[in-house]
Formats: sequence, C-alpha cells, structure tokens
Amino acid sequence: MPSPAVLALGTTALCASGWVWYLPAAVDLRAGADRPVSRRLAAAACLTAWATVALSAPLLLAAVSWTTLGAVTAVGTGAAASLSALARARRGHEERATRRTWVALRLRPPVRGRPTGVARSTRVFLCWFLPGYAVAAGALAMLLFGAR
Repeated sequence: MPSPAVLALGTTALCASGWVWYLPAAVDLRAGADRPVSRRLAAAACLTAWATVALSAPLLLAAVSWTTLGAVTAVGTGAAASLSALARARRGHEERATRRTWVALRLRPPVRGRPTGVARSTRVFLCWFLPGYAVAAGALAMLLFGAR
C-alpha cells in the first residue's frame, strides 16, 4: 500500500492540474449577478468538489484514519452533488421562463439541435474520461486490496 505522503503528493498534483475547471468556476462566482443563478450554483458545486480534493492532501499528510478521510470526502462529495442537482433544476426553471418569454413576444424560441462547441467537447471529453477513470479506479482497487 502506498504511503500517505505519496497519495498526498498525487492529490496535490491533481489539484494543481485542475485549474482549468476551478478557475472559471471562481470567475463565475466572482461575477455575481452578471451570471445566471444556475451557472453560479454549478460553479459552487465545482469549487466544492475541488476543495474536497484539496482538503484530502493535508489530511493524508496528517495521517488521519481512513474513516475520517472517507467521512470528509463523503460530506464534500454530497455537498457538491447537491449543489449540482440544484443547478440542474434551476437551469430547467430558467429555460422554461425563457421559452415563456419568447412565446409572450410571439417569436419562435431558438431550436436546440445537435450540440456544438462547448457542449459537444464536454461530451467527447466525458466519453474518454469516464472509461479511463473507471479503469484507473479498478487498478487502484486491485493495488490496494489485491496486495493482501
């Protein structure tokens, strides 16, 4: 089993490379009312998730028990998931309000077609990232539990 210091170093490297997600989220939160509420909630969820990962590095270095580390991670993950669900629900409300506004103006709302730009690149990234993440998690489980 790897030492907690090695795991903390890996966690720190992961957090350093994750700036492409948490920096735009911080900008969205800092913008305040210039961004829709759903976007600010999604940014808060992103920052909560990254803060949970960042908090695990000092906990690993402090050699806390795995139960404590798991509890902190579970609470952070739960908070991030809750904020993400609220953001999705709020986004639906905002889209319905926009559609009602277009109808009130007697104009056709924009048609949502095949995803382009950011939506498409996000889907492509997830199609490659999630299987790789699952393989890495399986390899880690084999290393941790298979060594006994």
